[in-house]
Amino acid sequence: MKLSEEEQTNTTPQTTDNNSSQTPADENTQGFLPVLKNYRFLTLWSGQIFSQLADKVYLVLMISIIASHFQRADQTISGWVSAIMIAFTIPAVLFGSLAGVYVDRWSKKGVLVGTNLVRGLLVWSVPPLLYFAEDLPPWFNLPVGFWCLLVITFFVSTLTQFFAPAEQTAIPLLVKRQNLLPANSLYTTTMMASVIIGFAVGEPLLDLTETFAHGLGLTWDFSKEIVVGAGYAIAGLVLLPLNPKEKIHVKEERPHVFQDIWEGVQYLRQNHRVRNAMVQLIILFCVFAALAVLAVRLAETLPNLESDQFGFILAAAGVGMAVGATFLGNWGQALSRAQLGLWGSFGMAGALAGLAFFTSNMTLAFIMTTLLGFFASLVGIPMQTTIQEETPENKRGKVFGLQNNAVNIALSLPLALASVAETIFGLAAVLLSLAGIAIAGGLLTWYISQEKTGKN
Repeated sequence: MKLSEEEQTNTTPQTTDNNSSQTPADENTQGFLPVLKNYRFLTLWSGQIFSQLADKVYLVLMISIIASHFQRADQTISGWVSAIMIAFTIPAVLFGSLAGVYVDRWSKKGVLVGTNLVRGLLVWSVPPLLYFAEDLPPWFNLPVGFWCLLVITFFVSTLTQFFAPAEQTAIPLLVKRQNLLPANSLYTTTMMASVIIGFAVGEPLLDLTETFAHGLGLTWDFSKEIVVGAGYAIAGLVLLPLNPKEKIHVKEERPHVFQDIWEGVQYLRQNHRVRNAMVQLIILFCVFAALAVLAVRLAETLPNLESDQFGFILAAAGVGMAVGATFLGNWGQALSRAQLGLWGSFGMAGALAGLAFFTSNMTLAFIMTTLLGFFASLVGIPMQTTIQEETPENKRGKVFGLQNNAVNIALSLPLALASVAETIFGLAAVLLSLAGIAIAGGLLTWYISQEKTGKN
């Protein structure tokens, strides 16, 4: 613990000095105003909006290409889409920690700009690859064009693994320590909104693009790819003026990559606050991953709602998160992070339990889902802020890489088991189990936090 305290002491002045874009009058101002007046943070935030929306619309684009090029009339699309999702998920499991190490070694601006521009080029390469692969014989009973989609998806996802920790570690370099909570409120709200908006408007946006191209008399068959690639390209260009004023740690002889990963693991073992925050975030993401799967079944049970309208349920959770983020951004600085995590965990448990009993009442189910999103923000945003505050600058990439890796691995379990458990035990029982997990996670991290505080 002594080591981590010394590192925190050494890095705190750097964080403060790096944020001179805010005026002295803003230093004592709480809420979103100082963050929204910070030009460098707004630059990062704008890049995040374009990049994350492009990420979500990219998956919609892949489904559209599969439906128009590869799916036969007597086939379901599920198998094709599952292969794309696997190609998108594998890099998250394989490269999450490695990406964090290299983010610590490389220029964060270079990573943020480069990953977006290259992803844009990859998307723009889809039409010519499909054209040249059209007449080639199948490979392992799959069209060569589909193999091209899998490879491109793999590389797009790999680059995303580098973009995510670079973005997370850049925020403390751009924002003063006392304004990290509202900054993370905006970051988390944007992340959740991109999931909802991206999947909701992805198909209409692509259809509108195609209609617009035809209206101009263009016979292009690749207008959709141009738009999605442009989303990444715009994100890269928007981030070009970014100047995080980071200190790149150059060593004559760099340690092995896995030694750097182990250094991040050791730091988590020493700093219980960062470790507890990460545990709560993993539990939070697991609960929401299970909810994303169960939302389809919940939509079936609710009156006046069809299974393919499950997005409305997720949207209600997103609205709750946005409200929670607004609350934290304006008044959260005065509240204890540990207490917020505990209240949020109990609130999530109560909302999940309420949802288990109101699976046939649409109004109450939507209220419970909105409350679930609100209380989830009380866990997610303060915990993310705690990790940024407590982690030294030269270890943030490693820690966030480990966090993203752990979250991605943990997500696979509820995604795989939630629907199976619902079939065996029923929707209400699974929702109550998730409520129990939320309570257990909150109590465990609270107990460890109090025990460590007492020892110190």
